[in-house]
Amino acid sequence: MPTYLDLEVARAAYKIMHDLVQVKPGESVLITSDSKADFRPTEELAKAAEILGGKVMVAWHSTPKGYGALTMPYLPEPLKACVDKTDVWIEMNDQWLLYSPIWDKAVTNGRTRQVMLGGLGVERIVRLFGEVDIPALKVFQDTLTDMVHRARRGHIINAAGTDVSFEIDGARPVTNEIRYDIPGGHFMIGQIGWGPKEGTINGVIAFDGTISGGGDADLGKLEEPVFYDVKADRIQAIRGGWQADKLRAYYASLEDPNMYLAAHVCFGVLPTAQLGECTTENERVWGSTQWGFGHQGSCFTGGEPRTAKSHIDGICLSSTVWLDDVKVLENGKFVEPRLAELARAFGK
Repeated sequence: MPTYLDLEVARAAYKIMHDLVQVKPGESVLITSDSKADFRPTEELAKAAEILGGKVMVAWHSTPKGYGALTMPYLPEPLKACVDKTDVWIEMNDQWLLYSPIWDKAVTNGRTRQVMLGGLGVERIVRLFGEVDIPALKVFQDTLTDMVHRARRGHIINAAGTDVSFEIDGARPVTNEIRYDIPGGHFMIGQIGWGPKEGTINGVIAFDGTISGGGDADLGKLEEPVFYDVKADRIQAIRGGWQADKLRAYYASLEDPNMYLAAHVCFGVLPTAQLGECTTENERVWGSTQWGFGHQGSCFTGGEPRTAKSHIDGICLSSTVWLDDVKVLENGKFVEPRLAELARAFGK
């Protein structure tokens, strides 16, 4: 019996598996989902992979509490054993296996294409994949990625009070989330991220969008800004209202010094993304920047991961960004001439 957006979600799922993941006949395809996630996109992704000739398995399990390594006590042993034995792993989990020990193992084995799409329900997968001109977005992202690669310094401000600077190591990777056809860790389209040079991140980061870290760190939309005072990459203080108090207590409860270290900074550049209750979407709101703290994956270190018990992300809306002395983004609008021209294709 037909259900809501049946045809549209099927098309979006096929687009992901055929155009982006490029599933090939005979490949093993694993899709994981916890009991809190919307299962319909998982089902449609499995069908699309089957149509393409993949050997498909869906692992549906109870919902862990927290992200990353904090999920390990809740996971069944067969799941832990299989995630690095597949050609493709699509993660649809609400509570992320991303940045866990099994994720580290899978994304560094030289085989598995791991794609993190955690928390995407029917409407989101249709809007964020099905309704996006991916070839046009690829041109935009490739252009911005090249600018980041070439830059050696970055500076970000926003109206909420962000004023943070850092250096960029041109030898380290910049994640350009627009293709999923090579082994390693991948994230939803519409994001460009990198790990700044160690010891160079200094200033204030003012989150005014959302903060998410699984469990008690899933603060959702912020009622007022939460401020991180950062020196040499490390959080020195967390300031703000009751949400900042709750977050500060959560950090302390983990008893892990590496949780206070910055892991990455990202641009959000997905034209159809909207700020809401899904972190995977929130991180891609056009013109935002996003910072993650805690576990730093190999996709950002360029080598071995820097481990931590979990990972916490926050969104800075309507950012202004300089790469070297070039202003590329102003109050959430791309103003560098090449990017401004390309952004017109999305009405931005």
